[in-house]
Amino acid sequence: MSTAADRAFDALQAAIVEGEIAPGAPLTEVEQADRLGVSRTPVREAFARLIAAGLATERGPRTLVVSEIEPDDVTALFELRTALDEQAARLAARRATTGEGTARFAGLAARFAAVDAATLSADDPHRHGYYALVAEFDAALDQSLSGSPYLAAAIASTRVHLARVRRLARDDDARLAASAAEHGAIARAIADGDPERAAAATRLHLHEALTSIHAHLPRSGDDQKKERP
Repeated sequence: MSTAADRAFDALQAAIVEGEIAPGAPLTEVEQADRLGVSRTPVREAFARLIAAGLATERGPRTLVVSEIEPDDVTALFELRTALDEQAARLAARRATTGEGTARFAGLAARFAAVDAATLSADDPHRHGYYALVAEFDAALDQSLSGSPYLAAAIASTRVHLARVRRLARDDDARLAASAAEHGAIARAIADGDPERAAAATRLHLHEALTSIHAHLPRSGDDQKKERP
């Protein structure tokens, strides 16, 4: 059963990942307690968990801000994810030998193939429908890694940060359509049981995603400067 601190953490994490609370924005117990409708104690506990997760940074005594997203950090994250995700795709392709596993990834490939400018424009402004499909793909990949718990745990530990930075491209529907095609190629290779094709498709997708994110990534302080008169 979730506690008030759990709910506060989940709500704050979601707001940070979605960009509703921007990088560099201050986090105060009173403001967030009022916004979430809880007391300051669970918010204080949630703040500690945000710091541990790398989503918030202490800037001094009693001063907490949402962690900035620096270009070098994004590059390092993608270096790690490339190694992890390539291996995950290989294993998924080797293990998707049952009718159910093959059908699941084949179905995902077909749904990604259906994503285009029209379907994206019909989605909500935050493109939740598209990201829900990506989450289904991630869940299918996780299920295929049930025999590799250490790899699955390593991927899970970086997934929140990846979700946060990749949403920087959420207003670029051309990039999201290309990303859908790349996800579809990975899913199809897994469904076909082709480990090296799945790994190569994963490597290409992450390379293109990193290139796009760097193009969209604001420099530290840009948002604050824009707000000043």
